[in-house]
Amino acid sequence: MKKVGIVMGSDSDLPIIRKATGTLDTLGIPYEVHVYSAHRTPEEARDFSRNARANGFGVIIAAAGMAAHLAGAVAANTTLPVIGIPCKSTNLDGIDALLSTVMMPSGIPVATVAIDGGVNAALLSAQILAVEDQDLAAKLDAKRAADAAKVLEKDAVVAAEFNK
Repeated sequence: MKKVGIVMGSDSDLPIIRKATGTLDTLGIPYEVHVYSAHRTPEEARDFSRNARANGFGVIIAAAGMAAHLAGAVAANTTLPVIGIPCKSTNLDGIDALLSTVMMPSGIPVATVAIDGGVNAALLSAQILAVEDQDLAAKLDAKRAADAAKVLEKDAVVAAEFNK
């Protein structure tokens, strides 16, 4: 199975990354995590991105706050799918990171999840990898069914209280 590469601009993004890695763990997807800054360590971010395919990665998650150029910098150096996670900061509640991540120029796409959306970034990574992996696709189907069952259980409790 291909690995998921995960890069974050700062270790302050670790709480969001832990949500992503936890989700990948439950699905049995291997990953590597690194701290690379688009601005402070651009050579390392570039080298990671340029070598990602050769190093066994199938998709890359890039999380950053504030200026949030990391996902774009990664995408500029690979043709692997890149998923950006804009991270909330004290400035502008993460809207700045969202706009920096989602507003990519034509030719350099970055899929973008919600602000602090570590779980969805992991799930989107899994869906991308599942295009060629039927076992992983089955795990995703089972997760969806389990999530739906939890909602229906909550519906039954609420309905019993209010719908008399």
